[in-house]
Amino acid sequence: MQFKRIIFSLFLLLTGLGIKAQKVQVINKPERVNWFQDLGFGMFIHWNVDVSLGAVISHSLAGASDEYVEKYISELPKFFNPEKFNPDEWAKMAKLAGMKYVVLTTKHHSGFCLFNTKTTDFNVMNTPFKRDITKEVIEAFRKQGIAIGIYFSPEDFYYFHKNRIQIGRLQLPEHFPAKNPGLMDYDKKQLQELLTNYGKIDILFIDGPGDGLREYAWSINPDLVITRDAMTTPEQNTPDEPMPRPWEACYTMGTDWQYKPTNDPHKSGTQIINMLIEMRAKGGNFLLNIGPKQDGEIQIEQQALLQEIALWNFANSEAIYAIKPLPVVREENIWYAQSNDEKYIYAFVTRNGYEDWKYGSRKNFVLTHIEGNTNTKVSILGYKSELVEYKKGFDAKTYLSPTPIGLVISAVNGQRFYTNNQWGNAVVLKIENAKFRKLNSPNAIQSSIDGAK
Repeated sequence: MQFKRIIFSLFLLLTGLGIKAQKVQVINKPERVNWFQDLGFGMFIHWNVDVSLGAVISHSLAGASDEYVEKYISELPKFFNPEKFNPDEWAKMAKLAGMKYVVLTTKHHSGFCLFNTKTTDFNVMNTPFKRDITKEVIEAFRKQGIAIGIYFSPEDFYYFHKNRIQIGRLQLPEHFPAKNPGLMDYDKKQLQELLTNYGKIDILFIDGPGDGLREYAWSINPDLVITRDAMTTPEQNTPDEPMPRPWEACYTMGTDWQYKPTNDPHKSGTQIINMLIEMRAKGGNFLLNIGPKQDGEIQIEQQALLQEIALWNFANSEAIYAIKPLPVVREENIWYAQSNDEKYIYAFVTRNGYEDWKYGSRKNFVLTHIEGNTNTKVSILGYKSELVEYKKGFDAKTYLSPTPIGLVISAVNGQRFYTNNQWGNAVVLKIENAKFRKLNSPNAIQSSIDGAK
């Protein structure tokens, strides 16, 4: 009887909100999960009203004095006026870098909404900018064929403050929408706006307690892929071993999610590319964050990193999308992945700087986990293996030999990316008509070796 009462209550709730009652799913649709896994690489965008301070996004409100909170709410919107905001340029950078989806912080924990909402005055339309940033970002990225995702925080510090609830994260029952009917209603109204006012949304990242909200979101859009709250989403961390799919790791380029003007060393392009390789080899997606400045521009360090990723991906994108992990994902500095149709194996040869397998030089490999035959072919993505610029009479062919100890390959790193040839990023071998073999000897290379060096 209790179960029937719950179902009946859900029916009344959906009817009252003008939504056709239907069976509410409790997991992502498998076919949509497969679609999401093949996307592989996405852009995360963290942006909030406190960007003008360069503060940690939203979290300075947690535990803050009433005076600080009131000042935050009343004064910071007056400074939000990103006159150099150009979402078309953001979308082009993402497209060139090979990012197949985007996730925008439409509402972070502070409660400030980057969209036109009827639920609160604490939103972008009540700033000097007076434009719906969410709408413009969605339109720009959709124009580039990039799947659309929204980040949404169920916890809302603005709502907590207005309702005299201590501001914190998951510390009081009132912080959970499932235990706070007023907050649940507030969040649902905002989700309804986000999921109905901007065309079809592909991905939802619920950063907080989603009980009741994920089901509500699926009732509006059954094809929605919910990442955080419905799948494993490690933050600033990559698992040592492959996890059951699907999963997605999200990382910053520097040390913070929102723009941090000082004390923010960034990762190198090679580090980020190797992270992408590792995650894809382990079957996960990579959501890489940018933090726009207060004026709307992407800081130059992050633009430069996106360009380096774009250059690498321009040659090697085939090996990043529509792939799946092999039973052993790595041996030494070489990561493996396989195309979904199992026609190709990709071997990502990561390098310890440009001196490791220099441009124009030959290197020999023994891939102990790959069994070749007389029909096996090996090529280098992006490189024809015929000529090396300025080297007359140089043999740049790729040679291979199936042996009892594995597939032996001899190849030349001959694609020139930088004028001074100091390009230290991974070279990708594409292997056809070969199969994976699992070694049973005590010396077999284990898949649990930590991340790329």
